[in-house]
Order: sequence, then structure tokens, then C-alpha cells
Amino acid sequence: MPKRTDIHTILIPGSGPIVIGQAAEFDYSGTQAVKALRGLGYRIVLINSNPATVMTDPDLADATYIEPLLPEVLEAIIAQEQPDALLPTVGGQTGLNLALALSESGALERHHVTLIGASLESIRIAEDRSIFRDTMRRANLPVPRGGPAHSLDEAHAIAAETGYPLLVRASFALGGSGAGWVHRPEDLPEALRKAQAESPIRQAWLEESVLGWKEYELEVMRDGAGNFVVVCSIENLDPMGVHTGDSITVAPAQTLTDREYQRLRDMARAVMDAVGVQTGGANVQFAVDPRSGRALVIEMNPRVSRSSALASKATGFPIAKIAALVAAGFTLDEIPNDITGQTVAAFEPALDYVVVKIPRFSFEKFPGVEATLGPQMKSVGEAMALGSTFRQALNKAVQSLEIGVDALDGSGRGKEQWMDAPGDLTDTSQPTPLRLFALYRALRSGVTVAELAGRTGLDAWFLAEMQSLADLEQRLRAAPPEGPGADLLREAKQAGFSDAHLARLLARPGHPLDESDLRRLRQSLEILPTFQRVDTCAAEFESQTPYLYSAYATEDESRPTTRQKVLILGGGPNRIGQGIEFDYCCCQAAYALGEMDYEIIMLNCNPETV
Repeated sequence: MPKRTDIHTILIPGSGPIVIGQAAEFDYSGTQAVKALRGLGYRIVLINSNPATVMTDPDLADATYIEPLLPEVLEAIIAQEQPDALLPTVGGQTGLNLALALSESGALERHHVTLIGASLESIRIAEDRSIFRDTMRRANLPVPRGGPAHSLDEAHAIAAETGYPLLVRASFALGGSGAGWVHRPEDLPEALRKAQAESPIRQAWLEESVLGWKEYELEVMRDGAGNFVVVCSIENLDPMGVHTGDSITVAPAQTLTDREYQRLRDMARAVMDAVGVQTGGANVQFAVDPRSGRALVIEMNPRVSRSSALASKATGFPIAKIAALVAAGFTLDEIPNDITGQTVAAFEPALDYVVVKIPRFSFEKFPGVEATLGPQMKSVGEAMALGSTFRQALNKAVQSLEIGVDALDGSGRGKEQWMDAPGDLTDTSQPTPLRLFALYRALRSGVTVAELAGRTGLDAWFLAEMQSLADLEQRLRAAPPEGPGADLLREAKQAGFSDAHLARLLARPGHPLDESDLRRLRQSLEILPTFQRVDTCAAEFESQTPYLYSAYATEDESRPTTRQKVLILGGGPNRIGQGIEFDYCCCQAAYALGEMDYEIIMLNCNPETV
């Protein structure tokens, strides 16, 4: 169907200042939406208060307001600009909360503004856990037992039904703010107080424990004609109990059978139907009991999210752009796939590579802070790596964190500063930023995969992959003093080992070796990196977009031209002191150099960037 002609001006709220749980990914989604909708001829009015964003550049929207993201401010802008529609789904939790406030105050009705991308009812269902639970149950979709609590008596009554431990959350809160696990009745009053303090409606939500269950997330898309696609499946390395923003995640999901994946896919579509999301993108989170296979729907966001930004970069499927287009009336089969130039958006991307995301923390900035990870998000950024295998992508992701570590054992040139951060490199029982390194060291020291899986709840497949890296490391240590053979060195590079790490492994008394020596050895053996294209369809169609990742494959797909080129280095993962302002700088540099007819090459590992 053609684009909507009953709307002409669209108001898009941004997400405001960067906070943990809501960061640069919404500049990415907002920028995509503005460009897509302006390309259709709509007039776009944007409001945001974050000066570091690409979306607030004066040239992006038709009118940009740098104002507080408050309902009364938005109503004043609505009265001034007279938009026909409001698109709240690319502005994070802030956008949805503003849409709810403006609807409930009658402002949208007074000014004849239509919500697009998500209906008022679907926002209410998805955001209010009590309504969401009742909606899921009516649709015969399983959810954890629990309920809302405004008082301690109500909380004790729910705890009596669910038992301990239980999860206490803040309703309508961002990034798991105020959430915590309660293991004893005497800890319930304080947990309730914290949750209510973080909730804008002073409501806590209590539900049964699913600690140790496996966690999956499906990024899904739907149009007004009922076409439904799963853009990406994402699996958390950490079991339930760690906020998904703080967990190492892998795409596509690695440990689901096809039967299990199809069941989650069907459940995700049923969730979309029950919530009433007619157009746009959403993510649905599931918990799966590794013993019984029982699957529960945990939550659903009827908007783009941090996971959407990751899925967009992981697959090449521009979720925010497509969500904006279907909100404007197009169907998925009418929207071309920019990657292939031959297919349309009504398809499910097929990946012939693996994507690993590792969060970045800044605990070293706050001595004495509790570094144990839980249901309240604490990470300030993340690094993403693409590789031919999980092992390769995992090693590359660790090297991308910029914490002085270039190996899975936590070693590296800058490790001393990193080791000052809270945590223990020998403790695998508690989820912390250092647990990945502790797990690898435990495997290398002889702890079995089965023992670690039982102790941590991590799937044995991931631990077995790490064990194979430890075994490869031992083979490298046992190489003769004159160096490893070409086959062993190539195997190590295909597994993602860095040159600096390999130099440390291969150095011998009387035979010192540094990173540059290793690189020269590798080059002399013609062990060179190749670059592969992200094509969304497992190479069934040739990629038309030069969106690439490095590997050590037999074929190189980069196809460089003879034009003059400029390489722009991105800022890497967000951290305190270095955030999205450098994404803004990189984008502006790319635009300016492109106008000067240079070919622009961008190098970055941050999936939240424009």
C-alpha cells in the first residue's frame, strides 16, 4: 500500500540526555527515522535536549527544538507546529512515556495528533506489567507468576505465592532501575522502597525467580498488512539474573534447536498480536528453563531499543528506518533491501557469521562500588565484533573493549590498570565484568566444562568453545622455539588470537618475540586478514553495500577502488568521558569529505553509533 497521505508533518521526540540504559542507540534510531521520513516528503519536527547527537544537527530535520523533554513543552511545540502525527517509538523509554502523558492529558486529541508506530493501547499493555501479564494470560502465553505492590503487605502476599528468591522491579522504569533480587523476607522492605522510589507511578513489580534460566531475545518487525519477520535472534551468555544490557550476547542464537527457535518465533508473533502492535519494530524477551524446556515471556518493548541497534548492525537490516517506513503506511514487501538491491524487507536475514557484543563498564571511576551484575543495568557502553565463528568473534570483541586486555585470560599490555577495577579473576560464581576472564582461566587450569556449567548456569556449548581456545593456546605454547608452523598460526588467527597475545604465547627464553615480530612472521607465511561483506542472506545475493568485517578466510570480498580514500577512526565503545559526541564528529567528517569526492572508510566497533 502507498504511504499515508492523511499526514504531512510528523513530530519525533528524542530520548534526551545519555543515561545508563538509554544512550547513543536512540540517536542512531532517531536519525534513521528522520532521514527515512523526510525522504518520503514528510515535514519532520524534532525535539531533543542532547547536544551531542547527530539528530539535533540543524540540517537533519525541518525544524529542531532544543528543549526539555516534558509533556508541557511538547504540547507547546505541537500548538506551534501543528503536526499531524507523533512517532514515539525511536525515542526510547522517554518517547513512550511522553506519548502516554500527552494522550492521557488529552493534548493529542485537542490538537488532532495521531500516534503512529505504536498505539496508545499497545504502549499501555507493554509498559504496565500488570496489564501485560493479564494480556499474555488471555492469549495463553506463559509468563512468570507475580504482581504489582504498592505496600509491604501486598508485597508479602505476592512473596507468599511465588516464594523466594523473587525479583523486585520498578514499574515504568528505565534500564532496570531500582530492580533487585530478594532472597529473604527481611530484605523485602528495602527492595520495595528502592523500586517504588524509581517508579514514576510509585509501583513495584514482584515476580517469581527464573535465576539460571537461559535468556533469549527476538527482534521482530510487523507491517499494517500483517507481514511479520524476525530480524535477529539474540542469546545471552549469562543466564537470567543479569540485565541483558550487561550480559555478553551472541547473534544469531547458538544453542537453540530449530524446533525451539520456531516455538519462540511463534510466541513472539502471538505477543505482537496480543499487545496490538500493528506496525513497527519490537523486541520480545524469553526465559527458557534448560532442564525442562519451559519457556516464559518476560517482557516486550513496542519500540526500537539498544538491542535493535545491535541487531541492525549485526544483520545489516536497518530496523529503525524500516519501522519508520511501515509506520508511514508501507508494507515490508514494498521496501527495498539496501544491502542486496535485489530483495525486499519482507524477509528474515540469514547470517553466515557470528556477532558477539561485550558490555563496557566504568567501575574503576567509582572506587568501592558494588561490581556484581544483576537486574539493574550498570554498563556504559559496548563493543561489537563480527567473525566467521563464535571463537573468532569472542576474541575480537574482547580486543575491542579498549581496557588494556587482548586475550580471554584478561592479559594485555594495559592489564594492570584494568585489574584495579572491582572483581576477582578467580571467582566464577558471581557475574562481574571480570567473570569471562575467570571462566577462561578456570578452564585452562583444568576445571571441567560440566563443573563450570553447573556452577554458573552458562550453557556448556559456550564453555566448550572457550575450552577449545584454551587447548589451542596450549598447543601454541608447546610450539618449537623456531616458531609454529603455518597451519597452526593460521588456525590461531582464524580463532581470533591477536598478534600481541600470540607473541606472548610463543616467546621463549633466549627467543624474545613482540607484536611486530609476530606480524612479520605471519606476513612471511602469507597469513593475512581478509574482509567479508555483510549481505543479510548468507551470500545468496551479492552485497551492494560495503559493510565489512575482518576474518582469515580464503576469499576477500572488499573490492577496493582506485579513488582517493580517507580512513576515519571511530571512538570505540562508549565510556565515561568519551561518548556519542565522537560519533557526531565522525559523521560530520564523513559528510564533509564525501562532498569533496573522497571515498570514506569508517572503522569502529560501537553498535550504538550512526
